Amino acid sequence: MNIPEELKYTKDHEWVKVAGDVAIVGITEFAQRELGDIVYVEVETIGETLEKGEAFGTVEAVKTVSDLFMPVSGEVTELNEDLESSPELVNEDPYGKGWMIKIKLTEGLPTDLLSPEAYAELIGE
Repeated sequence: MNIPEELKYTKDHEWVKVAGDVAIVGITEFAQRELGDIVYVEVETIGETLEKGEAFGTVEAVKTVSDLFMPVSGEVTELNEDLESSPELVNEDPYGKGWMIKIKLTEGLPTDLLSPEAYAELIGE
């Protein structure tokens, strides 16, 4: 399974990539495999400041709908608009073209984010 070294992870299977005071967030390869074919990504929190752990949207797959949780605290500044017409990008390229949101950080990175090694252990890899 692909677990990129440059990312941090949550126990809820989101990934985070930080560049300065901006975090890019998506779901992991493990999460998209568990969900199955993604048919819709809904994020109605653009412009809102949310705390770590709050839901920022939902992802709908053929089998289920799952909440998406903030891995960091900050303002949701951008949604990957490509997902509106092509939600399957989350399945095809979860760490690249399938990113979901960008967040302007309001505080530092939480200490409970997982390293790639710890995330691999969590999912039994």
